[in-house]
Amino acid sequence: MKRVLSILLISIMLVPLMASGGSEKATADGTYPAGDIVFWGTGQPGYRQSYYQNYVEEHRDVAPEVNVVADNMSSMADGQQKIAMYALAGDYESMPEFIMLDTVGIIDLASSGLLVDVTDYWNSISDEFIEGSASDAIIDGRVWGLPDAVRPQLLFYNAEIFEKYDIDPAMMSTFDGYLEAGRLLKERSNGTVYLSYVDPGSYTWRYWGRRGLMPQANARIWDEEGNVVIGSDPGTKLALEYFDKLYSEGLLYKTTMMSQPIYEATDDGIIATFYIGAFWDEFMRKNLTATAGDWRIMNAPVFEEVGVGGAPVSTFYCIVDKNPNIYTGLIQDIWYDFNTNTEDRNAWVMEMEEINGPYNNPVSIEMLKDPFWQEPSDFYGGQSFRKAESDGLANAAKNMMVTASDAEADTIISAELEKYIAGEQTIQQAIANMDKELKLRIGTAVLP
Repeated sequence: MKRVLSILLISIMLVPLMASGGSEKATADGTYPAGDIVFWGTGQPGYRQSYYQNYVEEHRDVAPEVNVVADNMSSMADGQQKIAMYALAGDYESMPEFIMLDTVGIIDLASSGLLVDVTDYWNSISDEFIEGSASDAIIDGRVWGLPDAVRPQLLFYNAEIFEKYDIDPAMMSTFDGYLEAGRLLKERSNGTVYLSYVDPGSYTWRYWGRRGLMPQANARIWDEEGNVVIGSDPGTKLALEYFDKLYSEGLLYKTTMMSQPIYEATDDGIIATFYIGAFWDEFMRKNLTATAGDWRIMNAPVFEEVGVGGAPVSTFYCIVDKNPNIYTGLIQDIWYDFNTNTEDRNAWVMEMEEINGPYNNPVSIEMLKDPFWQEPSDFYGGQSFRKAESDGLANAAKNMMVTASDAEADTIISAELEKYIAGEQTIQQAIANMDKELKLRIGTAVLP
């Protein structure tokens, strides 16, 4: 499927990467025509739709018959593929008006002329937002997405478990200490408590690898020319051999992510920590009831020889170039309101908390100063999750270089890691096979 996506995108790269866009107002009287603004998102985009729809209902003077419709996509890659297929067929009507993407998706679709260039708009307001929040959406000096979230890697831990077994959570500030904490938990619980989890599928590469240990170890898949270096890269060795220690020593409970078994094991006190992105808060609040109030958050551990914290994961609000997109200006207005209207954003977040819905910290400098974003959380025993998320951005590692070949590369790398978890090869063999398969099936990466 990844190979199909790459072929589709390459086949529609018929125009150079240039500024594109729709009109600020689509009609002479300053209003937008009747219709639906469809957006695609992963997870549960319906929660966002409630805010966006409320905005257009409050602005019927410019959008008298416009509504916002959310559609779920199974993955960002799936959304990219569908947009590419619609473009090949000339079916702009079936495309969404905007889509939530990460850097890989932005590179693919922007390079194919399928996203609206928002450089001028962003440059006019960028000083209102966290420095660097749009960096991963910039290609050749042009901005192709508006920042929606910049979420750090964090360490969630069950404070009650650590107190029960007389282990100081502060030792987990380094990865050596994190490993030792896992050993102590195993020893003092007679093997009934695991430091964390391991998923036998693709989530292990996604969360332990690409978004976790690899950037913190300054690891590389490619060099600056796009050549495969993962097999000889010292950062990769550091990251994946550390993971091997956690797994081979029996410190990781094998279960599937985003499923009932992992929540049950966690509530039963079997899993003590999660080294994962801040987004995991949503799943914990929604699914953990027996241990609510026991959890705390700290910054991700660091490799002492590298010294940087967790790498942030950014997602972007990307306007699709529907040749043209008549709602471009309205979409930008909705995005801006969501990120600068402190009163409405705070009210929406409170609604999300009441129903255990997803939300993330804002990217607006002024909104983050509001006391609301420092408030304590009962789920975290009085600790402020929102403040912990903000603090987690300090001393952040740089994300791994992203290329147009990364979607396919992730599939190759994950497959080798899955074989390792299944006991079919050692971690050293897995790294060597990643290198071999990447060179054979991709060769030199397509740089942005």
